Amino acid sequence: MVDKKNVIEKVKQNRSDFMDFLNKYNVVELAIGVVIGAAVKDLVNSIANDMIMPIVGIISPGGSWRSLVFSIAGSEFKVGNLLGATLNFLIIAGIVFVVIKKILKVDKVDSKKKVI
Repeated sequence: MVDKKNVIEKVKQNRSDFMDFLNKYNVVELAIGVVIGAAVKDLVNSIANDMIMPIVGIISPGGSWRSLVFSIAGSEFKVGNLLGATLNFLIIAGIVFVVIKKILKVDKVDSKKKVI
């Protein structure tokens, strides 16, 4: 027969260990960061695809530069797709850089206020 007291103590200890794990490794903050990161990704992709890329399409000759393909020996090299992905990356990286720089600047200002 299983001793109820020992089982309850083990459950309490496991719960305590689990809570210590969550606190020690900031698991909740990490989960929040992942959720917010996914939302920011969608926002930045929308800015890149819906606001900036149409301007690039107007400027580029022919307008459909993303469909540019080179064929060599029966193999297709989707250069336009690669250029589009590279341009998307640069736009997204630039936007994230500016946002993070602003956030870090705000953190520096807040930390200076706390010292005074």
